[in-house]
Amino acid sequence: MATKIRLQRHGRKSYAFYSIVIADSRAPRDGKFTEKIGTYNPNTNPATVDLNFERALYWVNCGAQPTDTARNILSREGVYMMKHLQGGVKKGAFDEAAAQAKFEAWKKDKQNGLAQLVAKNEEAAKAEAKARLEAEKKVNEEIAKKVAEKKAAEAAAKAEAEAEATEEAPATEEAPAEA
Repeated sequence: MATKIRLQRHGRKSYAFYSIVIADSRAPRDGKFTEKIGTYNPNTNPATVDLNFERALYWVNCGAQPTDTARNILSREGVYMMKHLQGGVKKGAFDEAAAQAKFEAWKKDKQNGLAQLVAKNEEAAKAEAKARLEAEKKVNEEIAKKVAEKKAAEAAAKAEAEAEATEEAPATEEAPAEA
């Protein structure tokens, strides 16, 4: 039986969620599978992967062939790194403790890189929000300036109208008094 490590699609339209499964290569994509070893959610940023590391390593060592996307996921999670290190142990290049230490160092470096990426994304989002706020403040100041000019013009027109009215009113009052 030729086994494959592949993704089984779940979720609604335009919002896919995948299970990482071990299946016979002849089985349909969303059909019968041997074992479920994890989940993959590409909708989050960064994508969320929940993987049973030991079972994935077991199946890779048994010869299960992953699809391209599954291979990328397994590689990112370190399954292929551990397989490589176990091969070095079998050949006698180093012992199991050294292999585990190398894997832990690789995993720590990977997590630090991911944390830096998340921090960079958050910083970019903050900078973008600040820039939008500054642009909005600038627009609001321009609008406030226009409104103030309009109110000043209206006040000047009103004062001018009142001045004309006061000039005309005494003239009309004086006229009947003189007559």
